[in-house]
Amino acid sequence: MTALPTPAAIQWRDNQLELLDQRLLPTEIHYLRFDSAAAVADAIRDMVVRGAPAIGITAAYGMALAARSVGPLPSVAAWTQALSAARHALANSRPTAVNLFWALTRADQTIEQYGNGGDVAEALLQLAHQLLAEDLAINQRIGDHGAALIAPDSLVYTHCNAGALATGGYGTALGVIRSAHAGGKLRGVIAGETRPWLQGARLTTWELMQDGIDVSLATEGAAGHLMRSLKPSWVIIGADRIAANGDVANKIGSYNLAILARHHGVKFMVAAPISTFDPSLDGDDIPIEQRPGEEITHSRGAQVAPSNCISLNPAFDVTPASLIDAIVTEYGVIHSPSRESVTAHLQTAKE
Repeated sequence: MTALPTPAAIQWRDNQLELLDQRLLPTEIHYLRFDSAAAVADAIRDMVVRGAPAIGITAAYGMALAARSVGPLPSVAAWTQALSAARHALANSRPTAVNLFWALTRADQTIEQYGNGGDVAEALLQLAHQLLAEDLAINQRIGDHGAALIAPDSLVYTHCNAGALATGGYGTALGVIRSAHAGGKLRGVIAGETRPWLQGARLTTWELMQDGIDVSLATEGAAGHLMRSLKPSWVIIGADRIAANGDVANKIGSYNLAILARHHGVKFMVAAPISTFDPSLDGDDIPIEQRPGEEITHSRGAQVAPSNCISLNPAFDVTPASLIDAIVTEYGVIHSPSRESVTAHLQTAKE
């Protein structure tokens, strides 16, 4: 097949933010335009854009839009007050993805630097452009580090979508897969469907097919059978938050896969940038977003469960570090992650 480029998830055109509406993929490519932070926060919450790195970058653009709407102000205090509502709305859009708060902190630092007489709006816009470009380069380094762990003729399993659509481009988990494919190491990829939003079915299979990478779609319930019968070498996922002790929050179902992988002797890899680490807490303390029950009681608007059925719909789960063989960042690999190895890796990243 002819490889086609995956459309950019985030772009700035004509002084407005454009987001690829990922709810419509793979059947329709449509961009929505945004000119306010409140609308950007709604887009994050409503899954127009998703994936921890992409959420962080989008939030940075949201802060830039907010600054452009209030005009010149005389001091850091005035800018902080004027942008507080926008920052609050963005911070509350998806609570689990730590990249969101990392990007907002970078915006805070920019306001501190330029707020006393500088052009804060332009500085925040340049910050967002910088985060987008940086993330693409970071993902390519993650991909190369992760691919070095994969043996030739490997079959790998991935969950949700941690690809170009979830990042500034290339992807984290899919970045590893792309780099391994470029190195001639892969014989195929299994993508789990990822209920209830079906990111694996709608997004990951589509991305990999655009790149000409052999991918097979599987239901969530088939994972154990496929690990036993097909013997993949690795499960490779992204992350929305990595705790100080090496525990990893990722799309719901990741923990299940880690348990199945350990039982079947399949290695388990997490691919994520340093910005996804949160050294302030352990895995048990990571806030888990609870999504609306209608996402599982209905399918594309059609009711599939009894009326008034009580539902449990956590968006993420936490995989203990003890079930993870490797965490791959732009700075290298943390083998058998622990509090000590995570601390040492983060220290290396600072140096």
